[in-house]
Amino acid sequence: MIEIPVLNASGEEQSKLQVDPEKLGGKVHMKLLKEAIVMYQANKRQGTVDTKQRSDVAGSTRKLYRQKGTGRARAGMIRTPSRRGGGRAFGPHPRDFGFRMPKKARRLATQSALLAKMQSGEVKAVESLAVDAIRTKTVVAMLKSFRIEGSCLLVTAAYNRNLLLSARNIPGVSVTVVSDLNAYDVLKHRWLVMEASAVGKLAGAAS
Repeated sequence: MIEIPVLNASGEEQSKLQVDPEKLGGKVHMKLLKEAIVMYQANKRQGTVDTKQRSDVAGSTRKLYRQKGTGRARAGMIRTPSRRGGGRAFGPHPRDFGFRMPKKARRLATQSALLAKMQSGEVKAVESLAVDAIRTKTVVAMLKSFRIEGSCLLVTAAYNRNLLLSARNIPGVSVTVVSDLNAYDVLKHRWLVMEASAVGKLAGAAS
């Protein structure tokens, strides 16, 4: 069992959550994690780069000079890739880099990412991440009380507009709902700060 301390808004430990690794797949599947990271990054690529071929650049298709008798190397039209201003040979063109993993594989990859974070002690549970008003200073003070240094992902059990707007100006800090959690977001941030109820939804944790 993995023990995760539950903190209050002041950073004081109130209780502990017991997380069974078997609820998160039992082990960290490194190959699956790599495939998931590649998928999420590939799906973010725009794939809009484009180059002009010889048929796209301006210029005549006339042969520059006769094939033989000039003493120079034979040459075709001016738009050939071997000449300056000509089209590019085998250049990139718009394409879709995205692909999808099976739903069960994506879920297992997310569980493996969470298990890796818990085993390395980079997960902190809090009673609640709710804030009364939209104030960045409140979230900064909260993270300071949790002794968070570096990037951090705040995970809530339900959508929290005040927290989202309060944390969006803090460098390296992101906010997400537990239902939208994925392996890429988990591994991209050093720390994972989750509401205790969110941990229970993912891993069936018991206090």
